[in-house]
Amino acid sequence: MASLNKEQTTIINGQSEESKKIAEMRAVVEAQDPSSKEADDKTLRRFLRARDQDIEKASTMFLNYQKWRKNMIPNGFISNEEVKKELAQDKVFMQGVDKTGRPIAIVFGGKHYYSKREMNEFKRFVTYSLEKICASLPENHEKFMAISDLKGWGYSNCDIRAYLAALDILQNSYPERLGKVFMIHVPYLFMKAWKIVYPFIDKNTREKIVFVDDKDLQTTLLVDIDESQLPDIYGGKLPLVSIGN
Repeated sequence: MASLNKEQTTIINGQSEESKKIAEMRAVVEAQDPSSKEADDKTLRRFLRARDQDIEKASTMFLNYQKWRKNMIPNGFISNEEVKKELAQDKVFMQGVDKTGRPIAIVFGGKHYYSKREMNEFKRFVTYSLEKICASLPENHEKFMAISDLKGWGYSNCDIRAYLAALDILQNSYPERLGKVFMIHVPYLFMKAWKIVYPFIDKNTREKIVFVDDKDLQTTLLVDIDESQLPDIYGGKLPLVSIGN
């Protein structure tokens, strides 16, 4: 039987240590909220990794998520009717997978208008979208890829409160779900809003954000996404499919 090399041994030892921490975390959260028993180890692991293996911080984060979820999704799902105004803006789409099999979501920032936004429905819509994306994940995947298209973005689209609300939901309720996000067609004006939002983005999320120059757009996207899975508006083969379909 071949012996393991140093790198393989380190990986196995790391997985074993993480498994122990997951078990410890489970004991903590189940003691405080018995409904936590319904969460599988993969879910707890995502929260543990989001807090850099700190059991106490990860447990607090998960318990806060449990409370949030009971309030945000009391029926276990969010219906189209509950987010119909947001869906009508046609700003979030989902179709295709990247080369590793992660589903792809496309968000059009230029279709979001501050004047049309009602915060509670917006938060429900963000949650609705993330729930649908996560439900589409293949069994062996925990993360998705996103394309944030800011073509046409201007002052009427700028909505810092909404951006921070969406970021809070993504980071604190769906940790370690985002694999990578491409920021494309980014106007100079947007960078003013970005400077306000950036300090609220945690380091794990920052590492997943890629700004793409227009001249490198198709080339960059094709590194991660096969042409057959790339949306047709970016030179690929797939038509856009609304998140509400």
